[in-house]
Amino acid sequence: MATAAWQPQEDGLKEICGLLEQYRLPTVDQSRIWQQHQGCSQLPDFNNYLAFILCRAEGDAVNIRQAAGLLLKNNLKSNYQSIQPSHLQYIKAEVLPCLGSSDFGVRTTVGTIASVVLQHGGFQCWPELYQALVQCLDSNVYNHMEGALGALFKIAEDLPEMLDSDVPGFADRPLAIFIPRLLQFFTSEHAALRRLALGTVNQFIVLFPAALFSNMGQYLQGLFSLANDSVGDVRKLVCAALVQLLEVQPNALQPHMRNVIEYMLQANKDPDRDVALEACEFWSAFCEAHLPPDLLREFLPRLIDILLDNMVYADDDEALQDEDEDENAPDRDQDIKPRFHQSRIVGSTDGAEEDDDDDDIINSWNLRKCSAAGLDILSTVFGDDILPILMPLVQVRLSTTEDSEWVQKEAAILALGAVAEGCISGLLPHLAQVAQSPEGQLQFDGILTGLLRRILDPHKRVQEAACSAFATLEEEAAEDLAPRLEPILQHLMYAFGTYQRRNLRILYDAIGTLADAVGSELNNPKYLEILMPPLISKWQQLSDNDKDLFPLLECFTSIAQALGPGFIQYAEPVFMRCINLIRTHQVAKADPQSAGVNYDKEFIVCSLDLLSGLAEGLGSSIENLVSRSDLRDLLLQCCTDEAPDVRQSALALLGDLVKACAVHLQPRLAEFLSLAANQLGQNVKENVSVANNACWAIGEVAIKVRSEISPIVLTVISPLVRILSNTEGLNKSLLENSAITLGRLGWVCPEIVAPHMEHFMQTWCRALCTIRDDFEKEDAFRGLCAMVRLNPGGAVSSLALMCEAIGSWHEIRSKELSSEIAQVLHGYKQMLSQSNSWEQYFGTLDGTLREKLVKTYGL
Repeated sequence: MATAAWQPQEDGLKEICGLLEQYRLPTVDQSRIWQQHQGCSQLPDFNNYLAFILCRAEGDAVNIRQAAGLLLKNNLKSNYQSIQPSHLQYIKAEVLPCLGSSDFGVRTTVGTIASVVLQHGGFQCWPELYQALVQCLDSNVYNHMEGALGALFKIAEDLPEMLDSDVPGFADRPLAIFIPRLLQFFTSEHAALRRLALGTVNQFIVLFPAALFSNMGQYLQGLFSLANDSVGDVRKLVCAALVQLLEVQPNALQPHMRNVIEYMLQANKDPDRDVALEACEFWSAFCEAHLPPDLLREFLPRLIDILLDNMVYADDDEALQDEDEDENAPDRDQDIKPRFHQSRIVGSTDGAEEDDDDDDIINSWNLRKCSAAGLDILSTVFGDDILPILMPLVQVRLSTTEDSEWVQKEAAILALGAVAEGCISGLLPHLAQVAQSPEGQLQFDGILTGLLRRILDPHKRVQEAACSAFATLEEEAAEDLAPRLEPILQHLMYAFGTYQRRNLRILYDAIGTLADAVGSELNNPKYLEILMPPLISKWQQLSDNDKDLFPLLECFTSIAQALGPGFIQYAEPVFMRCINLIRTHQVAKADPQSAGVNYDKEFIVCSLDLLSGLAEGLGSSIENLVSRSDLRDLLLQCCTDEAPDVRQSALALLGDLVKACAVHLQPRLAEFLSLAANQLGQNVKENVSVANNACWAIGEVAIKVRSEISPIVLTVISPLVRILSNTEGLNKSLLENSAITLGRLGWVCPEIVAPHMEHFMQTWCRALCTIRDDFEKEDAFRGLCAMVRLNPGGAVSSLALMCEAIGSWHEIRSKELSSEIAQVLHGYKQMLSQSNSWEQYFGTLDGTLREKLVKTYGL
């Protein structure tokens, strides 16, 4: 056989062995070695040498066998097609006997090589491997069995579908032969073999092939027999298997569910935290599998207690490493995680789709976070039913007075934050329930008081958890916090005076969220006297290049929007500082030395967003400030900035300023509109949020300046139609804003837009159906009516969709618009009745929709 004739040359073998030996040394010149390696790799039989060294090296060369094998694996991976068939045959013939090598490193490397070769041809190109794997599994020789299992694990990881495919010349699919053999290893006396066998079978749960389905009973029996294995890695794999089965094949587990739940409760307390973490994933999987909740209900008292215990910081939690938790200890720079300001998204959904990213994701997933996530999802499934179980456990942990038990308090607060959304009606019997239920009020007040006390806790981690939980509660409770504002503000502002930098950022967020939640209720002199002096003092202390300004700017944005005209007394210094920050950093971009600071776009973005908040809150009262500044020219620069988030915030401010004081933008309005229209071009999907804000701003300009927008109408219509016609990869906000802006342009310039109606009516009407009832939707339908009046024929072919769009209204508050829509529908009825085709169109509509239109508009 040709391959058997190949023999290494002694000189070549020495050179390559020497090269591999040197490559292992930390002090060697790596670039020189790399050049030598490149030279050797040009040899056509270089890979044969590597295979020979891996499989046959003796004496000193034994140490570099694994290095040769790894290099061979990489070469096969990247250059398989260019290797001569005779050399491939030699490599396969050499490595196959080493599948059961006595050297662990060698047989492991051979397993990875086998997986790479199979990727390029499957078993039909290497049937000897299949036979060797079966023989090794059946051999009862440890090294052979371990080598074969290791190779199968790697193959299953890389090529699960291939193992479950027909192979020419094979009586069965490989998996049909391997699965029964793998299951037999579940009872092996060797932990490594149990682990590899279980890990390999687990790889097929998602694929769920026939070979696994037909052996499911034996597989489950094997899992249960391994449930209390002495080795943590095996127990972890058992838990992983049960979680995956619950996700993929819940019906397979349902007959055994009581026993599985009992086991998972036990595993959730496993001293090996990796096992406990894997088990903890079960509760989220159970809830997401939509199984009957009653299967879990009786176990809730034990489960919730375990989850709370596991939410306590572990001694080795990386979040606690090298940190001083004393509230008086200043935070170091490394204690403070990077923060990322999210540029403002405006328009129809107004930020509803923004990601609520938790800083904690910077740290790795662990048992504490998984337990909190489990409690969170349990609260969404069981709602208030878990509160009688949870609250006594929380109260016990919160009432501890031992200084060393701060971790228990922190975990209890974390739990409240986790269930705040799912149990809000129980935590906060709000709206009518609050008035009707003194018990509910007392319960909520107790929770609120407990949280506020913990906000003032001396331990930083308790402060952090309490602020975060309180922010969650604020979002859910909203205006129901208004009657309790005074004690809330007193606690928050006391904390403001004691917190160090890291938690101060979280506190800013809690204050901003409170302002968003209670809105104009905050505009009370008694409250402002508590809230504003400390914030203004901090505002004055921080320099223009201090990044601690970012969260304060964000906080002021929420406060300005909440106070509305009430913010006017604080507005001028805030406004002027934002202008200075934008100007300074625009200069710094080109010349940091003359600006005196290094350029940081975050200062510009945060300042633009705060100016938007001012414009929204102050309305026309901002006109005096704008007229005395160069904001218009600075804003125009920002609209051309290369950074998408700067353009995004600039376009949001453009729309807000147009609403508040369009006259001051008028001299350069054409330039603003041209820049905004450019954002709707071909690259919309790369910068969806920029396009969203541009679209919204154009619509705001349109209804403010009316027909003055006519020069750019056709320029804008085309990309808007393209956006509505190609929705993949675009978010709901952009689609809704595009539909609204198209309608607004049709309203103010119907004579320009109406002639093109037939090109966009269908996609436009579909988009209008998804928009919630509000004044922006009213504007869009005013445009619909105006265009139909001018070009009724342009919408005839889309009449059914237009009727669906009209039927999407729950209630039109404007009687004038309702009357216009009625005229449009009656106009079509009259027009189409003349040709006896009204029923042809109207009859295709859903019966409920027809009934609604007849009742609402008298058709």
